[in-house]
Amino acid sequence: MAKKKEATFEENLARLEEIVSEMETGDANLTELLEKYSEGVELSKKCAAALKIAGDTMDLLIKDGKAEEFQLEIEGE
Repeated sequence: MAKKKEATFEENLARLEEIVSEMETGDANLTELLEKYSEGVELSKKCAAALKIAGDTMDLLIKDGKAEEFQLEIEGE
């Protein structure tokens, strides 16, 4: 069985924005709101982790003053 492809930062952010819009409409019941909130929290954590890695990468490049090729590892991939 093929492993499910992990969503990109951009996909996670787009889904998070979608959830916020859905929650702002006020059309969902309490159970749906809690499910959306829970999904949003998880997406927020994934986005924050990806941004941390990107920031750490930038720090390395700035510190060394030169670009080097290296592999980034994102948790969950």
